[in-house]
Amino acid sequence: MASSRDDFVIAIRSAFLKKSYQQKFSLLTYIFLSFVIIILGSLNFKAIQYIKIGINEVVYRSSFIASSPENYFKDVRIKIEEHFNFYNQYKKNEIELKKLKEKKLSNDFLVLENNKLRELINETVQSEDVYAKVLVDKDSPYLKSIILNKGSKDNVKIGMAIVDGIYLVGKIIEVNYTNSRALLLSDLNSKIPVLLEPIDIHAVVSGTGKNHGVIEYTKDEYNQKIDGKEMIVYTSGYGGLFKSGLPVGKIFTDNINKENKVNFFSDFRQLDYVKIVSYDIGSGN
Repeated sequence: MASSRDDFVIAIRSAFLKKSYQQKFSLLTYIFLSFVIIILGSLNFKAIQYIKIGINEVVYRSSFIASSPENYFKDVRIKIEEHFNFYNQYKKNEIELKKLKEKKLSNDFLVLENNKLRELINETVQSEDVYAKVLVDKDSPYLKSIILNKGSKDNVKIGMAIVDGIYLVGKIIEVNYTNSRALLLSDLNSKIPVLLEPIDIHAVVSGTGKNHGVIEYTKDEYNQKIDGKEMIVYTSGYGGLFKSGLPVGKIFTDNINKENKVNFFSDFRQLDYVKIVSYDIGSGN
């Protein structure tokens, strides 16, 4: 029994020794064949050239296949970076577009005025503009007003205009030493003379107690002149309170009640800081 076990161990060792000899022989064979191929390649044998071309083709294609996953993930990373770059650029363009729209509203009014050869005479804008913070927003079904942290000590006076950027918001109706109260355009008691462009019709915008106004006291039937046009409402300068050309809002049609309303440019529920301005208007407007 022990003899058969020894024979088995000897057979295994013999097999490993043979395998070792085979590996050494294979290695020597590959080295020898490499030298032969190099020497024959230097002699420009066509057969060897074809073999070299075949080997290069196999190596190139193997390299391409092996590098495909890496190239794929690299392309994905580049596309993701480009996506975020495009998104950031989109947000910047959106902010810039908003600023350009505000400038366009003012420029459109000036162009319309110039085309009609209307001159603004003896009108000057005072430089004593005051920036104020909204302290209290008195919002009720009947009263739409805000309390500001600027008063008579800051040269605030009754009748001054309140603007949000370039948009008219309301006017000062009460002044204390350290604060003041402004009536918003949406208040029921608010009525301002306006000009409807581009149809050039004078009217009055009245507050409704809600977040929109209505057109009143028009000399002409402006509904027939709208005809699907985009109507912008500007201050007309009549009454000597506000200068002409301040953007107020845009007219939209309420299909339910079949009436035209004024959608104010500023959201009076989101006011944080406003500017108190004074206009000295001559008799030309």
